Amino acid sequence: MIFIFSIIIVLLDQISKYAAIKYLKDTYSHVIIPNFFRLSYVENYGAAFGILQNKKIFFVIITLIVIGSISVFLVRNYHKINLFTRIGLGMFLGGTIGNFIDRVRFGYVVDFLSFRLFNRYEFPVFNIADIFIVMGTIIILILVSLDKYEV
Repeated sequence: MIFIFSIIIVLLDQISKYAAIKYLKDTYSHVIIPNFFRLSYVENYGAAFGILQNKKIFFVIITLIVIGSISVFLVRNYHKINLFTRIGLGMFLGGTIGNFIDRVRFGYVVDFLSFRLFNRYEFPVFNIADIFIVMGTIIILILVSLDKYEV
């Protein structure tokens, strides 16, 4: 069931990136909420916040290890971990696969969600996969910190 959840996340991510490529690439930013939110097409050749630019092979290898490890862990421990742990891992897995598809297909990750905070700080542009990676990570960190990840 969690793998289906991950597939839905991948589909949402890939559909949104398809739209970003089709409607945002080679255009200016589209302001949705002035001084707060806009849609801006960005090709991210690095990792989070654009670090480690142009390390495609490194990212592909690491991502394959992460996807494999989480998948094996979920299969082996599915009935030992609680629903929230499964959801957190499913979110993380879906987001990771979404960005992995981009990296293999294009050599970069498509980002398009751009926020300005307090009319000063430009948050790095991100995508749907990134949202699920961060949410999944936060859920897992909280559960592990509170020792509440098992059934």
